[in-house]
Amino acid sequence: MKIRAITTGATGMVGEGVLHECLLHPDVESVLSISRHTCGMRHAKLTEILHQDFSDFSGIEKELAGYNAGFFCMGVTSLGKSEETYRRLTYDLTLALARPLARLNPDMTICYVTGMGTDSSEKGRTMWARVKGKTENDLMKLPFRAAYMFRPGFIRPTKGLKNTHGFYRVLDPLFPLGNLLFPNAFLTLKEIGLAMINSVANGPDKRVLEVSDIAALARTS
Repeated sequence: MKIRAITTGATGMVGEGVLHECLLHPDVESVLSISRHTCGMRHAKLTEILHQDFSDFSGIEKELAGYNAGFFCMGVTSLGKSEETYRRLTYDLTLALARPLARLNPDMTICYVTGMGTDSSEKGRTMWARVKGKTENDLMKLPFRAAYMFRPGFIRPTKGLKNTHGFYRVLDPLFPLGNLLFPNAFLTLKEIGLAMINSVANGPDKRVLEVSDIAALARTS
């Protein structure tokens, strides 16, 4: 199955890593990256659209049709933000893209990166987890072929990429020990990218994927 993917978040750590895996993978035929700023990558498979208003994609809808995968990797920290602001930047902007994609590409499989501890009930005490939970729930209601919610924990970055957070660079040497002691909390960025790619043809019935599920899907061929 040849994959034609739309990605977001390529100027962030997770999005850059997922795009990197897509460009390397033989089953990925083409990638459309949508972001506000250029990711700086150049590749025969890659088309880049610089789009400033992520609340409105009507101006580029013609260019969003014909894809069978959507990898949503855009995200912001909740630190220092009110719930209203975080919801607008997380829920509103994600659904603003997902809704037209579901209408234009009903055969699309989407993967959305949330995080370990996301609150599916939408009623918990942790603000970011409630907002992410609502985003997950409403994405799964859209008429996509399939929708997978990725909940990684600690992520080991891919060496050589430029958007790795300083936090992860500092803790990278501890990854082997952490993975040994807490295998259900540690993933590599490569595993996340491969799991997204594999979900298009070999996605599991389970729709909310925790760390162990993502690692298993990454090994699927």
